[in-house]
Amino acid sequence: MLSEAEGLTLENCAKRRSTAQGLAVRVRLLLACANGWNNTVVAARLGVGRDTVRR
Repeated sequence: MLSEAEGLTLENCAKRRSTAQGLAVRVRLLLACANGWNNTVVAARLGVGRDTVRR
């Protein structure tokens, strides 16, 4: 479980223009999984494969 400060830091990282696209996707994956979504839901909402989420 992420603390509120950790969540805010990750959200800011995902929104920054200077963040590399791959890192932003990983951050979004982490935030989605921290919200309790399962791998299938995360993959569908973020438009990535289930294998990507599983990693």
